[in-house]
Amino acid sequence: MTTTLPGALPRAGQRRILAVLCATEITSWGVLYYAFVVLAPTITRTTGWSPGAVAAAFSAGQIAAALTGIAVGRVLDRRGPRIVMTLGSVLAVLSLLGIAQARTLTEFTACWLAAGVAMSAVLYQPAFAALTRWTGERRVSALTTLTLAGGLASTVFAPITATLLTHLGWRDTYLALAAVLALTIPAHALGLRGPWNPVAAAHPPGAAPAARTRAFLLLALAMSMSGFSAGAVIVGVVPLFTERGLPVQTAALALGLGGIGQVCARLVYPRLAATTSVTTRAALVLATAAVTIGLLAVLPGPATVLIGVTLILGGARGLTTLLNATAISDRWGTHEYARLSGLLTAPIALTAAIAPWAETALAQQLGGHSTAFLILAATTASAALLVGKTRPTH
Repeated sequence: MTTTLPGALPRAGQRRILAVLCATEITSWGVLYYAFVVLAPTITRTTGWSPGAVAAAFSAGQIAAALTGIAVGRVLDRRGPRIVMTLGSVLAVLSLLGIAQARTLTEFTACWLAAGVAMSAVLYQPAFAALTRWTGERRVSALTTLTLAGGLASTVFAPITATLLTHLGWRDTYLALAAVLALTIPAHALGLRGPWNPVAAAHPPGAAPAARTRAFLLLALAMSMSGFSAGAVIVGVVPLFTERGLPVQTAALALGLGGIGQVCARLVYPRLAATTSVTTRAALVLATAAVTIGLLAVLPGPATVLIGVTLILGGARGLTTLLNATAISDRWGTHEYARLSGLLTAPIALTAAIAPWAETALAQQLGGHSTAFLILAATTASAALLVGKTRPTH
């Protein structure tokens, strides 16, 4: 098999790595991200902390993930994903135990900062780097499969979290989820075995200035705007539904079904990648996201229609994840993928990090989540226009 990077594994090894990462990404995303979306309203109500403060604590964790992601990318290129993801899982479990026992807002925020550092080491960035290196020319298929599995995180864990919440309360729910997350520690330690040759210091012609090109900067801006909207919508969709008189269980169901939309849309990505240019497919996906966010803003109901729109929006979000995963390799090749991916991911993650707080603040200032969603739709539409100008010129 011809590969674009040294160190690609035989097919059996590729299947093992992919299976491990599919299982751990579902769990990590479900516990570290989607559970908070369901638990946040209850945390606010039972602690007396303001919705903005609770969202800001979660956002602080996302900022920590963004800032440490650049360093994680450099370590990944040198050491590989096994150590990074194993230690990340350990820190993630410890962070959740702290969140569950936090008695003050300061403690709660500090634990989310630690969780953010863990996220940079266990979520998509290191998993994408592992598959890009270890699966060689089969990387698009492998990345698609991984994100198909990852898209089930909200489908699996939003309802589970809601069910646990009704019986345990939010603190014990986080303790239960931490026990589940602990299973990723041995999975990463034992499952992510394979050769990992450090990236050579010398750059191939044209690769060194990639992060300083106009195309890279526009790509980072466009995907950051899209990431901001996506992060805000995920946090805002539950209160948007409840604001319209729907029960929280229906809102959680809509959030979970959005994961099914992600999975279904990702099934077509390899075909989409084969039949469209890198900029055309990015613009199409972001435009779809903009339209569906706008529909959620203006449609009053019924619940079935809102859930249907959420499914389509989930599909756009699912494709956006693959756009991010392949953005570097599609434009600049696979050399130093982890480093360049870290540089691209950092601003995306930073804007997504402030999104939960920003959406909550916008909704409070503007009198509801519907108006906030209109702003998010306009932001995503602007990103769709910008991403069309991100084709490299070299």
